[in-house]
Amino acid sequence: MDIKMTRKLLDNYRKTKKEIPMLEVELQDMQEGDNGFGNSTIFDYQTGYPRPQSVVGFDWPLYESRKKALDRKRSEVMAVEKWINFIEDGQTRCVFRMFYIDGMSWKKIAEKTGHRKNADYPRLYIRDAYLKKLGIK
Repeated sequence: MDIKMTRKLLDNYRKTKKEIPMLEVELQDMQEGDNGFGNSTIFDYQTGYPRPQSVVGFDWPLYESRKKALDRKRSEVMAVEKWINFIEDGQTRCVFRMFYIDGMSWKKIAEKTGHRKNADYPRLYIRDAYLKKLGIK
């Protein structure tokens, strides 16, 4: 699956990365516990009249939906990390890595890159300039 890099994908990276372990736990619980069982009601016509009957079984559509979401999120996270690792300019790659992958604040990144007096410098003149150069909006 080839994922095109977008600003939205980059902006959602941290949130998406945090959701992966939660989905993994949810799928594990569905497999091992009672969380995967769903309850449906059907009508039994054995007596000639409809009688509601409860049917319990594993909720495969829900499981498959969660599994598909997990796979998509993993692919998106891998695509963003791969894209960041292939940025040629060292300072730009470092700024992207510190913000997206390491989760640092812009103020901390500015200190580490030698721009203590202007915390917006790495965001405006390195990240935003690079995204604009590539036409990523």
